Amino acid sequence: MATKRISAVLLDGGVCCAPLSAAPLAVADAAELARVFAALADPVRLRLLSLVAAGGEVCSCDLEVPLGKSQPTISHHTKALADAGLLVGEKRGRWMMWQVVPERLAALRAALS
Repeated sequence: MATKRISAVLLDGGVCCAPLSAAPLAVADAAELARVFAALADPVRLRLLSLVAAGGEVCSCDLEVPLGKSQPTISHHTKALADAGLLVGEKRGRWMMWQVVPERLAALRAALS
Protein backbone atom coordinates (compact mmCIF):
# COMPACT_ATOMS: atom_id res chain seq x y z
CA MET A 1 0.00 0.00 0.00
CA ALA A 2 1.51 3.30 -1.04
CA THR A 3 1.71 6.11 1.45
CA LYS A 4 1.41 9.75 0.65
CA ARG A 5 3.30 12.39 2.56
CA ILE A 6 1.36 15.57 3.14
CA SER A 7 2.40 18.53 5.23
CA ALA A 8 1.02 21.99 5.71
CA VAL A 9 3.31 24.77 4.53
CA LEU A 10 3.10 28.02 6.41
CA LEU A 11 3.08 31.38 4.65
CA ASP A 12 6.68 32.00 5.72
CA GLY A 13 7.76 28.73 4.06
CA GLY A 14 8.02 26.70 7.28
CA VAL A 15 6.22 23.44 7.95
CA CYS A 16 3.66 23.38 10.76
CA CYS A 17 3.97 19.71 11.65
CA ALA A 18 5.42 16.37 10.64
CA PRO A 19 4.05 14.94 7.40
CA LEU A 20 1.54 12.10 7.45
CA SER A 21 3.19 8.81 6.65
CA ALA A 22 0.25 6.41 7.02
CA ALA A 23 -2.31 5.79 4.32
CA PRO A 24 -6.00 6.09 5.21
CA LEU A 25 -8.34 3.12 4.99
CA ALA A 26 -9.56 2.33 1.52
CA VAL A 27 -13.11 3.50 0.86
CA ALA A 28 -14.50 -0.06 0.71
CA ASP A 29 -12.67 -1.06 3.90
CA ALA A 30 -13.96 2.01 5.71
CA ALA A 31 -17.54 1.30 4.59
CA GLU A 32 -17.33 -2.32 5.79
CA LEU A 33 -15.83 -1.31 9.15
CA ALA A 34 -18.53 1.34 9.61
CA ARG A 35 -21.21 -1.32 9.02
CA VAL A 36 -19.66 -3.60 11.64
CA PHE A 37 -19.16 -0.82 14.17
CA ALA A 38 -22.78 0.28 13.59
CA ALA A 39 -23.86 -3.22 14.63
CA LEU A 40 -21.82 -2.77 17.81
CA ALA A 41 -23.24 0.68 18.52
CA ASP A 42 -26.09 -0.79 20.55
CA PRO A 43 -25.48 -1.50 24.27
CA VAL A 44 -27.56 -4.70 24.17
CA ARG A 45 -25.50 -6.02 21.27
CA LEU A 46 -22.25 -5.20 23.02
CA ARG A 47 -23.41 -7.03 26.14
CA LEU A 48 -24.68 -9.94 24.06
CA LEU A 49 -21.36 -10.22 22.21
CA SER A 50 -19.44 -10.15 25.48
CA LEU A 51 -21.64 -12.92 26.93
CA VAL A 52 -21.11 -15.14 23.91
CA ALA A 53 -17.37 -14.40 23.85
CA ALA A 54 -17.08 -15.32 27.53
CA GLY A 55 -19.18 -18.48 27.13
CA GLY A 56 -17.54 -19.81 23.99
CA GLU A 57 -20.80 -21.27 22.72
CA VAL A 58 -24.09 -19.96 24.09
CA CYS A 59 -27.68 -20.95 23.51
CA SER A 60 -30.12 -18.15 22.69
CA CYS A 61 -32.24 -19.35 25.60
CA ASP A 62 -29.40 -18.53 28.00
CA LEU A 63 -29.21 -14.89 26.87
CA GLU A 64 -32.69 -13.81 27.96
CA VAL A 65 -32.11 -13.55 31.73
CA PRO A 66 -28.69 -11.82 31.78
CA LEU A 67 -29.81 -9.31 29.15
CA GLY A 68 -33.33 -8.89 30.54
CA LYS A 69 -34.76 -9.14 27.03
CA SER A 70 -37.41 -11.32 25.38
CA GLN A 71 -36.52 -14.09 22.95
CA PRO A 72 -37.70 -12.07 19.89
CA THR A 73 -35.45 -9.19 20.97
CA ILE A 74 -32.51 -11.56 21.47
CA SER A 75 -33.14 -12.96 17.97
CA HIS A 76 -33.20 -9.46 16.49
CA HIS A 77 -29.85 -8.57 18.06
CA THR A 78 -28.13 -11.87 17.30
CA LYS A 79 -29.22 -11.52 13.67
CA ALA A 80 -27.70 -8.05 13.47
CA LEU A 81 -24.42 -9.35 14.92
CA ALA A 82 -24.47 -12.36 12.59
CA ASP A 83 -25.16 -10.13 9.57
CA ALA A 84 -22.09 -8.08 10.56
CA GLY A 85 -20.04 -11.28 10.66
CA LEU A 86 -19.40 -11.12 14.41
CA LEU A 87 -21.43 -14.21 15.39
CA VAL A 88 -22.18 -17.54 13.77
CA GLY A 89 -25.13 -19.66 14.78
CA GLU A 90 -26.13 -23.28 14.48
CA LYS A 91 -29.71 -24.40 14.93
CA ARG A 92 -30.11 -27.28 17.36
CA GLY A 93 -33.68 -28.31 17.85
CA ARG A 94 -35.65 -25.14 18.40
CA TRP A 95 -32.69 -23.12 19.72
CA MET A 96 -29.71 -21.40 18.15
CA MET A 97 -26.22 -21.93 19.51
CA TRP A 98 -24.02 -18.86 19.01
CA GLN A 99 -20.26 -18.43 18.80
CA VAL A 100 -18.08 -15.38 18.22
CA VAL A 101 -16.09 -15.25 14.98
CA PRO A 102 -12.57 -14.70 16.36
CA GLU A 103 -11.10 -13.67 12.99
CA ARG A 104 -13.67 -10.88 12.68
CA LEU A 105 -12.82 -9.52 16.13
CA ALA A 106 -9.11 -9.70 15.27
CA ALA A 107 -9.77 -7.69 12.09
CA LEU A 108 -11.56 -5.00 14.15
CA ARG A 109 -8.67 -4.85 16.60
CA ALA A 110 -6.18 -4.54 13.74
CA ALA A 111 -8.18 -1.74 12.15
CA LEU A 112 -8.10 0.22 15.39
CA SER A 113 -4.36 -0.14 15.94
